[in-house]
Amino acid sequence: MKKMPNKVDVPSVKSVISKHEGKAGSLLSILEELQENDVHKHLSEEILMQVAQKAGIPLSQVYSVATFYSFFNLKPQGKHTIVVCRGTACHTRGSRALLLESAAQLGFTDFVEEDESALTTPDRKFTLRTVACFGQCALAPVVAVDGTIHSHVTPGKLLKLIQKIQKEESR
Repeated sequence: MKKMPNKVDVPSVKSVISKHEGKAGSLLSILEELQENDVHKHLSEEILMQVAQKAGIPLSQVYSVATFYSFFNLKPQGKHTIVVCRGTACHTRGSRALLLESAAQLGFTDFVEEDESALTTPDRKFTLRTVACFGQCALAPVVAVDGTIHSHVTPGKLLKLIQKIQKEESR
């Protein structure tokens, strides 16, 4: 099977590292920029190894940072992201139903609620994930769709949001 080239190549990794070199929090900035530049918004094993090698940082340290922060993705992400808040206020106001509804709508038939990892559809159009808290408790339940926060979300409202995106994708 032929390996697909990653959107970020060695010269790009070098240029990103040199851009942030010597600045406080440079590793975070490097990883963030590389993830943003990736077509599937993730940090591949190859990229993590290149960062370690080119920046002279132990791979274990690069991997520790990439796995510690929840905004870094080690698996390819979907074009659209749905993030369901599972904080206490959202939970008591129905976020579990929102999570189950969105999982069903996106075709995750083997969805396990306790699984904390993000799920991405095989066509990479959608990624479904949870967050511990958005800090928008007065607006609960809260869902972010492609970075836009939606408040007082009902299963019907969420279904319409997903269907709208699916309809636009099928054009």
